Amino acid sequence: MRISYKSASGRDLMPGKTNGVGPMAGAKIVVIGGGSYLWSPRMMQDLVLEEGLEGSTITLMDIASEPLQLMLKLGEKIIRRAKTDSKIEGTTNRREALEGADYVILTISTGGFETMKHDLDIPLKYGVYQPVGDTTGPGGISRALRNIPVVVDIAKDMEDLCPNAWLINYTNPMTTLCRAVNRTTKIRTIGLCHELFGTLHWLQEALHVENESDIHVKIAGINHLVWILDLRIKGEDGFPLLKRYMESRGDSILDRGRVAVNLELFKVFGCLPVAAARHTSEFFPYFLTEETQAGKKFGIKLTTIADRVRRAAKERENAEKMVRGERPLRLVKSEETASRIISALANRKDEVHVMNLPNRGQVANLPRDAVVETYGVVGARGACGMEVGDLPLGVLNTLYPHVVKYELTVEAALTGDRNLALQAMLTDPLIRNFESASKMLDELLEANAEYLPQFFGGEKSA
Repeated sequence: MRISYKSASGRDLMPGKTNGVGPMAGAKIVVIGGGSYLWSPRMMQDLVLEEGLEGSTITLMDIASEPLQLMLKLGEKIIRRAKTDSKIEGTTNRREALEGADYVILTISTGGFETMKHDLDIPLKYGVYQPVGDTTGPGGISRALRNIPVVVDIAKDMEDLCPNAWLINYTNPMTTLCRAVNRTTKIRTIGLCHELFGTLHWLQEALHVENESDIHVKIAGINHLVWILDLRIKGEDGFPLLKRYMESRGDSILDRGRVAVNLELFKVFGCLPVAAARHTSEFFPYFLTEETQAGKKFGIKLTTIADRVRRAAKERENAEKMVRGERPLRLVKSEETASRIISALANRKDEVHVMNLPNRGQVANLPRDAVVETYGVVGARGACGMEVGDLPLGVLNTLYPHVVKYELTVEAALTGDRNLALQAMLTDPLIRNFESASKMLDELLEANAEYLPQFFGGEKSA
């Protein structure tokens, strides 16, 4: 479903297609945040079903013992059902988990729903609407300030205990966390996101494309603001087909909540944002306003903490039922690519996947070392992003301010500099009142004070 590229060696590669050697078993794969009801079931199934990872040990680590124990029971059942020689173990001790690790998958949320509630509710008091609030906007900044010290400490533990391990990050805000690790440690880091897959499925359905392999795209951007720069369907330009689809739908296109904002931006920029509208809308000042009824005009719903709590409860219930045998345990690999990337690295087989990596020239007109999301080759030579050249000026203009804002955010989180945090807040497009920005920031800092000692004269959290 993607466009082909050439690797540094000049070989043609397609996403998911391998060019390498045979399997190498026995890796130690650590999942930090291993008690996650959402991520751990996916990761465990993917890892035990992945060719080339036979005999691996999956170590679940979480500071919360109760969900960790549930995931361990589920993992044992998954391994028995898969009839694999993989092993599973668990611990609440991070350093114990990281000792001798080969790969570390990160799926954490510092402070959980309690802190995320502040990220959403405090900005809402000031008229700032956030459908997600985990990447950009005041919620994304707050979450970054809270998560960055923790993630950097994890990476520093890795330097001590498993310096050659790879960090595979799913935690948001993706861009700032990966950037902070790259700035402060030598740990090799890959950020992963699944937003592209949903949009590719939507394109296949909307444009009546029979086979996924007939759709190829060229993409570039930053996490949750990635753009499809070129769309090919059976080798032909797919953007005219998309325009005709939009014309046939007329105003009803606004009913398509996942892509309504994306299609409006496509009309103007000639490129299509990848992430669902709930994410994409947060990068712009136009879509989440009183005039749009907080995004309802575009089919966007503000996801509340109550919504998230209900979802987590449902996921926990499903896991408990599978452990008790009251719900079928169907072993099916997800679309997440962590297991495939780990297998490619472990077995030195080259594959092409979407990855968040430091900009080493993938995007020519974005700053070097900024974390960008493109296709890249992972395998025998590690992980290397693929060049896409210069972005169109209009697309570049949507991305560049956020790249700079993220740099301010990382620096603020590492130093505890409130003024830098305020500068980041004031450059965010969801902030439309100069005076309230400072008040909002102070409320967010105070609400998260337990996790932000660097802003209150203390040491960074462990």
